[in-house]
Amino acid sequence: MSTPNASSEPTRLPPAHTVAIEAYCYLYPLVLMELTRRQMTNIAVPHPSGRGPMSAFAHARAYPTAAFRDVVRPNFDTLYSIAWLDLTTEPAVVTVPATPGRYLILPMMDMWTDVFAAPGTRTTGDAGGTFAVVPPGWIGALPAETVRIDAPTPYVWVIGRIQTNGPGDYAAVHSLQEQLVTRPLSEWGNPEWRPTTEPDPTLDTSTPPLRKVNALSAEALFQMGADLLALHPPHATDWSIVARMATIGIVPGAPFDAAALDVGTRAALDTVPRSARRVMTSRGVAGTTVVNGWRLGLTTMGVYGNEYAKRAFIAMIGLGALPPEDAIYPQLLTDRNGDPLDGTHDYVLHFDGGALPPADAFWSLTMYDAEGFQAANPIDRFAIGDRDPLRYGPGGSLDIWIQRESPGAEREPNWLPAPSGPISLNLRLYAARSEALSGEWVPPPVDRVR
Repeated sequence: MSTPNASSEPTRLPPAHTVAIEAYCYLYPLVLMELTRRQMTNIAVPHPSGRGPMSAFAHARAYPTAAFRDVVRPNFDTLYSIAWLDLTTEPAVVTVPATPGRYLILPMMDMWTDVFAAPGTRTTGDAGGTFAVVPPGWIGALPAETVRIDAPTPYVWVIGRIQTNGPGDYAAVHSLQEQLVTRPLSEWGNPEWRPTTEPDPTLDTSTPPLRKVNALSAEALFQMGADLLALHPPHATDWSIVARMATIGIVPGAPFDAAALDVGTRAALDTVPRSARRVMTSRGVAGTTVVNGWRLGLTTMGVYGNEYAKRAFIAMIGLGALPPEDAIYPQLLTDRNGDPLDGTHDYVLHFDGGALPPADAFWSLTMYDAEGFQAANPIDRFAIGDRDPLRYGPGGSLDIWIQRESPGAEREPNWLPAPSGPISLNLRLYAARSEALSGEWVPPPVDRVR
């Protein structure tokens, strides 16, 4: 009996529809980052909104307004200094000022949303420094005073955050922002250099990028993703998913042609976005625990490895997330009774004395609407925390009142206004202590009072 040779063996490929769902999850953050980059850099000069041309810092001079829609779940604890670095032709050099006694972090995110470096208080101290961010495969000489940082992709999103203790602190923070500087390596030391950008007047700069990516068909997302893969290489550990995507025609740099798929797979593409987002949500919450109505994400945040669906989920709900060592963001899902939160009700969050959020830097509680955006309110307060003039109770206890209408003059310092309809809250702990990172400390439940 002869043994069939390898060429006569049946080729077993993964089901195409399953691979399409995996590909959607894998490419989703890359496409969202590109749509965000295009919108935020389609401007000739830096703007306080955080938008600015490539390779220049744009400094937010005040907390976001109710109309801000560039990213979901922005914080109201820091002023942002944002830069999109273009490393396609050469490295970029970034100078960070000294910030004694003030929390600063300058996370550098590749186009896959991984934070590959984060100069700042926790990692490099408060003395500042000069960093040369170099593209993949670059070889060359750098100024002696620089620290080399290797970027995985030739576009890098820098989302700097400087601790800001309310509007009265703006002037001090503005001074530090002015000392944040980035230049192409060839222009380092040239104070006259300015980025040149010709804005595209046809580009939609008002629709939030998240809505744009969620409106794309699977075919459109795959086409854009395949194009982007030619510029932004997959991570070294992505070989397997890249091989699987090739079985349905998604090849880095090659046009994706849905017409080349079999009829069944082509027809099933219409169901891929919805199915993939269900997978993203499921995988995204699978590694978290829910305690007292709070979802705690203490692992795989900011740096995701091969957890592609979770990476996509975090991009969808909070693009720009930091690793837990720098900040954690417990998200409130329900009240004490397990009921979803809604602004038609009144709530209170009570901390016992000695059980306030354990953070070496600071903490805050931020209000969002159902889409993850801040909502307008009569006192323009979107967050509340330990740097506010809170009124504490016996033994250092603290009550935070969460409701649409003012709880009265005595309680108003501790009032976090809520919009009508479904609401969502995030507790933020910057430089969280070990008991928060380990789960030994967890936030208390929220009680509905009306």
